Amino acid sequence: MSRDLHTTAGKIEDLRARVEEAVHAGSARAVEKQHAKGKHTARERIEMLVDQDSFTEIDEFARHRSTQFGMEHNRPYGDGVVIGTATVDGRPIALYSQDFTIMGGSLGEVHAEKIVKIAAFALKSGIPLVGINDSGGARIQEGVASLSGYGKIFRLNTRSSGVIPQISLILGPCAGGSAYSPALTDFTVMVNETSHMFITGPDVIKTVTGEEVDMEELGGARTHNTRTGNSHYLAENEADAIDYVKALLSYLPSNNMDSAPHLPPTESLDTKPSDTALDTLIPDNTNQPYDMKVLIQALVDEGEFLEVHALYAPNIVVGFARIEGESIGIIANQPSQLAGTLDINSSEKAARFLRFCDAFNIPILTLVDVPGFLPGTEQEWDGIIRRGAKLLYAYAEASVPLVTLITRKAYGGAFIVMGSKYLGSDINFAWPTAEIAVMGAQGAVNILYRKDLAEAADPVSKRTELVNDYNESLANPYLAAERGTIDTVIEPNQSRAYITKAFRTLRTKRDTLPARKHGNIPL
Repeated sequence: MSRDLHTTAGKIEDLRARVEEAVHAGSARAVEKQHAKGKHTARERIEMLVDQDSFTEIDEFARHRSTQFGMEHNRPYGDGVVIGTATVDGRPIALYSQDFTIMGGSLGEVHAEKIVKIAAFALKSGIPLVGINDSGGARIQEGVASLSGYGKIFRLNTRSSGVIPQISLILGPCAGGSAYSPALTDFTVMVNETSHMFITGPDVIKTVTGEEVDMEELGGARTHNTRTGNSHYLAENEADAIDYVKALLSYLPSNNMDSAPHLPPTESLDTKPSDTALDTLIPDNTNQPYDMKVLIQALVDEGEFLEVHALYAPNIVVGFARIEGESIGIIANQPSQLAGTLDINSSEKAARFLRFCDAFNIPILTLVDVPGFLPGTEQEWDGIIRRGAKLLYAYAEASVPLVTLITRKAYGGAFIVMGSKYLGSDINFAWPTAEIAVMGAQGAVNILYRKDLAEAADPVSKRTELVNDYNESLANPYLAAERGTIDTVIEPNQSRAYITKAFRTLRTKRDTLPARKHGNIPL
């Protein structure tokens, strides 16, 4: 039906028609194919993420300006990306959602301009930015214009780092230059067997190197969650991925000048069964593992812990929780994985998490049971000195409240690195089971008493005697407590009360770093 554009009513009808066209810019066939893959459309994903009726779209009428390769005959509204603002649990966010049903979600000049526009708005407004990525990559027909768009996005990602939280959802392909934007954001979430992220695809790799690899093995969600560490959560489906992002946002402030959402305290400090159970958490055999997550759940509100990077470097555990309704970050050695040793991957994982928390004023609780750094030529040659130093740097640089609890082993340089007093931790506790020393008893006895053991009539009983003597005199928390390295030794069942009171005391902490442009972290 024709509309009379000379009347107000006609112009309103024209607007409504254009909005309808913009909302349904992707063809019905493309939408059907998207659904057949178990994927939602760009707008459906936004509806799943944000509060009902809270989304305000921006630039829905934007169109590309390309005239090459017949592009002038295909100019859909939106140019393959939906941008705007909304609320999640009543808190404002900015977001973009790439639309694979329109030119494969490819990034052209206008597409990039829209992402830059909403990212700049998020930075200026001090609100989190959530990017939903589902794109075939750069739009070849637009040449260098699409490449320049990537550069502008990367620069804004970098400028926003440490100022507003940035979260990337990978819900389809994210190839070539597109992959660098999620790498520059704070958290990346991928969906198993749906998300793929790589710089060069399987065909290019085969052509150049002769290697044969499929997309899933090369850059699938499981690969990036277990091997590369590029993804922080492996979701079973899109709904799971979006739920994780919503949970993540609930622990984060809107910007680096704001505070994280505070929930009313729900628990008293009276001893409860989960507290007393900690008295038997540590096995009598110091080489027997236990699950550090049991301790985490006993210490935090409602036992709720949102783990980050759960499948990557599992010998260290990081994630968010609350104590008395306040958001905290937790870094904990995991004795059930590689005995809780620090290696390259775990050091980088913990350092990245710690620096995020420090940037956004989230206090850190460190739980220590670390026998040392993982030995081996592979670790040494791959750069454990430089890359392990990242965690040391992150702790030494941090100015947020830092509370540390040593449960068992705290040996050598790893003891120093894991939130020690020497690196600036504010309050340090230890259990009576703590072993704080240069090294474990067995190794120390081998070095200190090599001659005595060789000359002993009964080397086995002599070793047992020397090990016991070492443990009693050195491998305990009391020598450290005498020197103030440990503030107090506490019973395990008292941990929740002591840690809660420590964070209460530190709420008004102020720590100013020396004036400088930025430090030179050992990258």
